[in-house]
Amino acid sequence: MNRECYARLLNAAVRRVGLGLLLLATATPGLQAEEISSAPAATQIADQTNTAFVGGQTAYKKMSLEELMNLDVTSVSKQSEPYGQAPAAIQVITQDEIRRSGASSIPEALRLADNLEVAQKNSHDWGISARGFNTDLANKLLVLMDGRTLYTPLFSGVFWNVQDYLLEDIDRIEVISGPGGTLWGANAVNGVINITSKSARDTQGLYVEGGGGTELRYFTGVRYGGTLASNVYYRVYGKYFDRASEVFPDGSNASDSWAMGQGGFRVDDYASGGNVLTLQGDGYGSGVNIPAGGEGMASGGNILGRWSHTISDDSDMSLQLYYDRTHLADPISNQFGTADILKDDLDTYDLDFQHRFRLGGRNRFVWGLGYRYTHDEVGQAANLAFLPSPLDHNLYSVFAQDEIMLVKDLYLTLGTKLEHNDYTGYEWEPSGRLQWNITSNQMVWGAISRAVRTPSRVDRDLAEPNSPPTILAGGSNFVSETLIAYELGYRAQLGRKVSASVSTFYNDYNNVRSLSFTPATIVPLFFDNNLEGYTYGAEFSATYQVFDWWRLHGSYDLLEEHLSVEAGQTDIEHALNETSDPKHQMSFRSSMDLPQNVELDAGLRWVDTLHNNNSGVVGTVPSYFELDARLGWRPVKNLELSFVGQNLLHDQHPEFGVPGPTREEIVRSFYGKVSWRF
Repeated sequence: MNRECYARLLNAAVRRVGLGLLLLATATPGLQAEEISSAPAATQIADQTNTAFVGGQTAYKKMSLEELMNLDVTSVSKQSEPYGQAPAAIQVITQDEIRRSGASSIPEALRLADNLEVAQKNSHDWGISARGFNTDLANKLLVLMDGRTLYTPLFSGVFWNVQDYLLEDIDRIEVISGPGGTLWGANAVNGVINITSKSARDTQGLYVEGGGGTELRYFTGVRYGGTLASNVYYRVYGKYFDRASEVFPDGSNASDSWAMGQGGFRVDDYASGGNVLTLQGDGYGSGVNIPAGGEGMASGGNILGRWSHTISDDSDMSLQLYYDRTHLADPISNQFGTADILKDDLDTYDLDFQHRFRLGGRNRFVWGLGYRYTHDEVGQAANLAFLPSPLDHNLYSVFAQDEIMLVKDLYLTLGTKLEHNDYTGYEWEPSGRLQWNITSNQMVWGAISRAVRTPSRVDRDLAEPNSPPTILAGGSNFVSETLIAYELGYRAQLGRKVSASVSTFYNDYNNVRSLSFTPATIVPLFFDNNLEGYTYGAEFSATYQVFDWWRLHGSYDLLEEHLSVEAGQTDIEHALNETSDPKHQMSFRSSMDLPQNVELDAGLRWVDTLHNNNSGVVGTVPSYFELDARLGWRPVKNLELSFVGQNLLHDQHPEFGVPGPTREEIVRSFYGKVSWRF
């Protein structure tokens, strides 16, 4: 791939030695799977919907502030609890917020989470992180979709361009900033994103959508839900979209257009008292144009089964099994070859069990077991290899957590997860969390946690080029990166019209990835663990219900990052390659319900300057303001027309990447949409 693609992957030194290899970390259209997690609580798959029903059809419903604070979340403790009483830096994106934002993809919807950094790189790639480390090889954020991890063992991150769903069928997205390793395992270092779809019972009838515009050239989606028997519900869906290319700084076409199709099904069986059975699956195919020439292809599918059994009001258990298959074929170009095809086929099998119960009147206990097996087979390109080509990995895990009521309204939660992986052996991730419910509407919490980021194939198995002499290699002794995190937060509903949340943190990192050289021969360059440092910051958000028909929301994030090379060690990137984040972020959203069933929504965001690695020196992405807006109208109950404008303040602007003529910029865009449900 071209120089701009190198910049995405390992920036600086990588480009100097022609590391086109890691291009697949962003420009590849493939892969998911492989993260360390446990099965979701039984309550997670129960019927928790935020929508009202009219004659069996899903109706629009804006939740009040009180309803939002009482919305059940499951990501903090793997048990259902009100959002307002969840002791973590968590935000919830509801279905109504997704619809009214005008988002057309999961990454766009994630801009609604104030505690995330979301940067669009090009037509089909995004950089998404919590509390820093948002580079091309971002690897400290765990993402789940209905209990299935969206993760690639190639670089410990997420290929966002193949994470898709019919957005109408997403119930909510829970976003935690801060470590979640005690419950969710390794790589839940800086945050957890938990995407939950609606049950099939809540998506009965026919839903059809379609539209198009300037960048989102055309799209369509259809879903039908029905019943198979009494209390047995199903849905099937399909969708397709085509996105135009973005541009280079001079306004020329970047030739990176993107198209994707996806379909799937879900069945929920409530027929047996105390039991819920779920079976769901998805399949997709994607193609992206690569600016340097050629077309990347990705395809895959998954199937997941889950059994949830309610023992009593205070006890339940769940068992989950899924299989995930992904295929990637991507053209790689560097100084060792042009448009060589790298292929990767990944099979993931994951089994998880979880049990929740009470111990006396003061203890809520949850524990679980997990096993994951992955088979990864890389079809090597001449200029890039992962050695060995086929690799089997086993992951075993056990976790336990106890929430203890010390006195009324004061709770202490202690827990840990123990895992065994084939790279580093045993890893443990304990945490302690204290929660004080000052009143029924105000809560203070604090936490101390340990989390780890285990090695990926890039860290251990990389070789470029494929044949000797190797210029860049994985480090055979690469160990897990570690974090000790300290957090303090406050959340409150201050009357009927105002709610607010503030979280502060201090993160201490060790064994962070570096790039070293061989003393005698200089090459191969290899990955090591020579960086250390700390970050600290604060996250603030508030919502004000001005009138019943008008709601305002604002947020501010502060992030300070300080990474350095350990004493006596080396990093040829000068500790620049693992961070690319703004110090300040602000957002402001307005949501209005106007007469005649008209909705007007607007979102303004400001992102501070990004500092990144540009060949071993500091590169920047300029700070920017940007505005998105949506106008919607329902002329009749089941028909909605909407018009969306995105990036309205600039003809084009960059959000990611090092300076240069091949850094892509995001253009102003418009699209219209028609949706019909009956």
